[in-house]
Amino acid sequence: MADTKETSETLVRDFLGSWQARSLDSICRGFADDAVYHNVPVKPVEGIADIRAVFQAFLDAFSDAKLDILSLAAEPGLVLVERVDYFTMNDGRKVVLPVTGVFEVKNGKITRFSDYFDLADFEGQSGMKL
Repeated sequence: MADTKETSETLVRDFLGSWQARSLDSICRGFADDAVYHNVPVKPVEGIADIRAVFQAFLDAFSDAKLDILSLAAEPGLVLVERVDYFTMNDGRKVVLPVTGVFEVKNGKITRFSDYFDLADFEGQSGMKL
């Protein structure tokens, strides 16, 4: 399967949009089995099983999540997304976090997902430690 600009962009848009439905299977559907997820301020997570565990922990902590795309640039196999993530914690606290994500795509699957954000800002707003 050729990774075109359009298919790469659609894959990433679908992933980002899937968080609102809160289905772990939908969120993880676009990832390769050997994908790497890196919240850049902390250690990378390797493999779909460990990525699923991290995403499940986020779902367990938040009652709502909306990942709002501000700008997106796509090339075949590479998508850059500037966004603001809005989370509602289970206790009602709101988290508003500016993020830039870099997605590498190969054979129609996300192989690497790196998010760049201010760790202290996230931890201060959410009360979570990453």
